[in-house]
This record gives sequence, structure tokens and C-alpha cells, in this order.
Amino acid sequence: MGHKFSCLRRSKNSDEHSKSEVDSKLRMRTINANLLTAPDAGSSAVLGVQRVDLCLADNHDEHHTSHFYAAAAKEALIVRRGEPFRLRIYFNRDYSPSKDAISFIFSVTDDSKPNPGHGTLTALVPHDGIDFLGDPLEWGAGIESHEGQILTVLVKPPATCPVTEWRLDIDTKLLGDGSRSYPLPLPIYILFNPWCPDDQVYMEDRDKRKEYVMHDTTLIWRGSYNRLRPSVWKVGQFERHVLECSLRVLGTVGRIPPAYRGDPVRVARALSALVNSVDDDGVLLGNWTEDFSGGTAPTKWTGSVEILQQFYKTQKSVKFAQCWNFSGVLATIARALGIPSRIITCYSSAHDTQASLTVDVFIDANNKKLDAETTDSIWNYHVWNEVWMQRPDLGIGQYGTYDGWQVVDATPQEASDNMYRVGPASVLAVKHGEILRPFDCGFVYSEVNADKLYWRYNGPAQPLKLLRKDTLAIGHLISTKAVLKWEREDITDTYKYAERSEEERSYMLKALKQSRHAFSRYYLNDSFNEVEFSMELKDDIKVGENFSVVLKVTNKSQEHIHQATGQLNCDAVLYTGVGAQEVKTMGFELDLKPNSTEFVRMEVTFFEYFEKLSSQAAFQISAACRVKDTDYDYYAQDDFRVRKPDIKLQLGNGDNASIVSQQEIDIILRLTNPLPIALHKGLFTVEGPGIEHPLKFKIPEVPVGGTAAATFKYVPPYAGRGTMIAKFTSKELDDVDGYKHYEIEPRPGDVLQPNGSHRSSNIIRRRTDVIP
Repeated sequence: MGHKFSCLRRSKNSDEHSKSEVDSKLRMRTINANLLTAPDAGSSAVLGVQRVDLCLADNHDEHHTSHFYAAAAKEALIVRRGEPFRLRIYFNRDYSPSKDAISFIFSVTDDSKPNPGHGTLTALVPHDGIDFLGDPLEWGAGIESHEGQILTVLVKPPATCPVTEWRLDIDTKLLGDGSRSYPLPLPIYILFNPWCPDDQVYMEDRDKRKEYVMHDTTLIWRGSYNRLRPSVWKVGQFERHVLECSLRVLGTVGRIPPAYRGDPVRVARALSALVNSVDDDGVLLGNWTEDFSGGTAPTKWTGSVEILQQFYKTQKSVKFAQCWNFSGVLATIARALGIPSRIITCYSSAHDTQASLTVDVFIDANNKKLDAETTDSIWNYHVWNEVWMQRPDLGIGQYGTYDGWQVVDATPQEASDNMYRVGPASVLAVKHGEILRPFDCGFVYSEVNADKLYWRYNGPAQPLKLLRKDTLAIGHLISTKAVLKWEREDITDTYKYAERSEEERSYMLKALKQSRHAFSRYYLNDSFNEVEFSMELKDDIKVGENFSVVLKVTNKSQEHIHQATGQLNCDAVLYTGVGAQEVKTMGFELDLKPNSTEFVRMEVTFFEYFEKLSSQAAFQISAACRVKDTDYDYYAQDDFRVRKPDIKLQLGNGDNASIVSQQEIDIILRLTNPLPIALHKGLFTVEGPGIEHPLKFKIPEVPVGGTAAATFKYVPPYAGRGTMIAKFTSKELDDVDGYKHYEIEPRPGDVLQPNGSHRSSNIIRRRTDVIP
């Protein structure tokens, strides 16, 4: 962790007397927890604790927890396991090591029967000195200094300590004359520690720790593979009640026994289940329709904070969510707990319902997709999480350990061990086709690397005809936010080898051999190749504009004339690829001269698609063709979306404005109406650092070509990085967003002058926090 009391170790020659005294304390606690809960009135000579200085500012700074609301509000001591924290104890008289005994009793707050054997109850007798504080897997305590009535100690939780809320009782005893107990009035939250090499979630790279643990705003990529759309998400792991909610749900919803809350594998698997509501009344209720009455539409959330605060207050699933909302909330909880986490988007992501490692699409004789038979689907994009940890449970494989990034997915798609959850699945195992590795590697493998098969279905008594096998359709542009940059990082090569490469096909074959699914393959398409079809789509169409679907048909024969018939279809769909509504269909018939090319063009106007457009502006374009006098059929499908405008944010006087902590500035929001119709019932929603509840600004009407605008006063709460998030919705246009990243300068009086005793930091140090 790099601070002045890190990496302390305990001598193997421990004081046996102290060990026996600890064991005695634990036995007393286990037999009767009430014996040490109050001072013994008849033992006035017994050393008594008057108050405890939790050294909140220093401890929170050293443990990278000072940004938590509960830390700033002095509501709790928040520390990370595997590293010591400081306590300064004030007694009612001078402390005498020769006659006074002191011990610290730590117990898990929500464990009805804390037990030393489960690691949920421990008693510590501080040793003299801080040169050794025990093995990394043990609790330890040492006396740093003693001056009369003041004792300063360091306490180190083990690197495997349960991540939860703890209580501390300080017991004092006068040799031969009774004892007292002082219950600490504030809770102690102990978190995972990615700064500690002994922690299973240790992340060595400093910049990655900043991005994946400390940053409270991120980007989530949405849209489609040919129109990538980044949207900003307020992770908000430091905001009010978020940490408390994150710790609580591990027990109440995740049902993880306190003894196992220190295992990041078990915690990650529980998070993938508890964020959705299917099995356990978890945080979010999914909804993939266009009817969001009784709740908030998924596209209207700007971050996790409001969701988690609402769940913390009501303990009822929050309505409604889709994949990026589930992922955003899981990232928030993971970062709050101290597990490095990032949000992943996979474009053209497969949902393989039959564990066949293929996506099977069935087409009828009229070239319409059969929804009842087509249970698999391809999402325009799907969003999940990766969490960083070691995987000792998987051992060592052919390619080394399975440590590093692990996939967890809270979107409820398929059951895993009778609960809707996915992961943690090793990304390395997925890449190498090890689909039987725990947990759910096969499902993730299909999401990124399944083959897409188009089948002609002519009835239950007729054989299937394989129209086309597309090995390149699934798993494009797997994306996440770059480290300390507001741009996209492509991580496709961490999940799969390059398409068309020998390795990619080799591992696909390996995965198929492990799959127990046997899907019948009847007969292949005609090998005829004299006529070639290709679909062309312009990929930068703004919402409100018309667009064209173009099919290019080429007769490559030098001597034969061919006739081609078919149709073009444009359907408005949900981003999951289902729920299609027909926008337009156009049939065609072509006479193709030798060595010639023809184009079929279907124009789709705004007024044709507007009423059927889903909130995410997604279309599915398909072309079905047949060459007469041959047995050759062609079928192709592609995703397409129209681009929505961005909200423009102006802070102060513009891009060069000076933004200073605690000094008021003006914020202006602007959005130009891109539609050829007016917008009604508009609403801006804004989030940012220091804005405890989202700000909302109503815009009754925006005329054609007009600009919606709102302005407000804003006071940046602290110095450092900041991101302002804005969202716009209206009756005619929604899911429009924008963001502004900026640096907040400290006030001149807040800047620490270097004096050799403190690191340079933007954190404003407070006076010593003393709790009476």
C-alpha cells in the first residue's frame, strides 16, 4: 500500500502467554457474550477507556477509503484487510503494562453466533512494538507508543478477513481485580485490498487500480457493431449508503455466511445472482419490453447510485433494468467492496439457449424468421463485467494459472446451478475453449464465439436445409473503457483468437467436442457460386433522417443468364434481436446478364420507421434470395441503428474555465432537436460529484430545429477529477445522453505545503477525529 506502517510481519517466536490469554478471552466470549459488555461497577481501580481516537483522516487516507461518504461523515472506520490501521486510546488513568491487561475483541456484526473457528470472532492482545504484526493470514496488534494515559496501537486484519461490518470491544483487566469492556460506538467496515500482495484481489498496476477501484464514473459501449455508442455511467461507489448497501446484500440477498465473505470467488458468484431479482428478490428487475409503467425505463438511469439508494431504503427490487444497468450496478458493488471491476461490451453477442455452441435461425418458405422455433438470439450488444482475482480453486492448467480477469454476468439469461447467474468464468479458459471449467465458461464461450447457422424449415416432417454457416457473425469489438482515458479499449483478443485463424477454429473444434449437445445436420446448401449477393448499409444515419437498404447482386458467369428473386426486409427490434416489428418489405426479380452487377434499393423514410422504433433505435435488416433453376438460396441478416444526438455541457465560461473546489459555477445543457417533428414533455436529468440526488429540468416543448436548454448553479465538492452526466428523454425522443470530464482545482488554502511528513495529495486532511 506504500504507507508508513505497511508490510509488517510477526515473529514466529510469539509470546505463548499472550496466546493463551487470547484463547481464554475467546472462550469467555463464546460461553457468555454478555460477561464483557459493561464496566464492573465494583472495580473502580480497573483501567477504563474514556474515548478512542480512530485517527479517521490518516487511516482513511492510508487505506484509500477517504472518498466514501461514511468516511467523510465520520459514520464508520473503513479499512482494507491485510494492512494495519491506527487506534489511539485514552484511559481514565495511566496505563501500566505490569498490572493492566488490554485486549481487542473483533466480531462480525450480523453473525448471531460469532465463532473463532469461522474467523468471525477474534481476540487480540497487543504486543510491545510494531516490527511484527503476525503472518499475513493472521490478525495482529502492536503498541506503537505509550504516554501516560494514552496508548497508540496498530491493528492488522488478515488478508483473508471476511469483508463485512465488524464491531470492536476493548477489554481491560486489572490483574486479580475484575475487568471492564468498552464497545466502540462506530462500526468498522473491512474491505478487500487490491493494494496488498497477500490479498486474492491484489492488482499490481497502479493506474489500473485507479481505474478499476477508485474511479467513480465510466463509459459503457452500446449501439451495434457498425455504430458504436459510448454512454457515461455514474458508478458512484463512494456515495451515501452505497457501501452499506453493498455490504448488507452479501448476507441478506446473497446469503453468504459471514465466514465466506472473504472469498472473492464466492462473493463474485453471489453478486451475479443478487443484482438481478429472478431467484432472490435482488436489486434490479429486468424488463425487455417497451412497457415500463410502474417503474423507470432502463434507458433513463444515469448511474447506480439512485438504484442502490432506493434498494437500501425499500429492500424491494428496483424497476427496471436491462443488461448495461445490471452491469453498472455490479461494478459499483464490486468497487465499493474493493474488488477491481470493469464493464465489458460484446457486440453481436450470442444467447445460446441449448448449449450447442451455435446460434440456429430458422427461416420458413416465405423467407420469414420463425420465432417459435428460433430460441437462440443474437443481441446487438451485451454488457457484462470482469472482476480481477486469483483463482486457486481452478489449479494450474495447460496455459498456467487462471488468475486475472473473470467474467461475471448479472443479466438473467440462463440458470446456472438452479440460479440465474454467470461466473466467475476465467477469461483465459474461455479463450482456450475450456468450456467445462467452473463457472459457466461454456455459456461465455458461446456469447463470444458461437457459429451462426441459417436453416430452411419446411415443416415438421421435412428435412432441414442448411442455408448458410456464418463463423464470423458472433463476438465483435469486445470493448471496455481504457485505463485513465475516455476512450475505447478493444479486448477481443483476450477472449478469442483472430477470426479465420487456425487457432480460432482449433479451439472451436475443441469446445464442440466437449459439448454434449447433438443438433442434427441434414444436408448442405448447393455449392453453386455463379451469383454473388452482398448487403450494403450506410453506417452514419442520424435519427430523423431517411435511409436506404441496398443489395448488390453480381452474376460472375461469363456466359449464363440468371434470374434472381427475393425480398428485402427492415424490422424494428429490441437490442436483444427479438420483438421484431415490420417496418418495410420489398420484393424483387432480376434478370442478370453475364458478368454484370445489379443493385436493389429500398428507401425507408423517417415516418415509416418512427412509430415502430424502439428506445434504442435498433433495426434488423435481412435479405432472402433464390436463383431460379438452381437449388441455391441466400439469406443474410445485419444489425443497424440510427445515431442519436449528444447533449452539450458547458461548465462556467467554456472549455478553458477555471473550476475550483467549493466555488460556485454555472452549468448549461443544450440539445438540438434532430427530428422533423416537435418534441414534447422533455426532461433533462443530471448527475455529478456532490449532486446527492439527480437534478431534473422539464422542457415542455422543443420545436423542429429548436434547442432545449437548462442552466443551474453547481458547487464542486472536492479537488480532483470530475464527470458531469446528462440524460434527455421526451415523448418522441429518448435515451439521449452526454457527459463532460473536467479537473477541479483545490482552493489555495487547501493545498498542503510539502514538509516531508505527508505525501502530495489532493485530499484535504482533517483535524484528528476523536470519538468520546
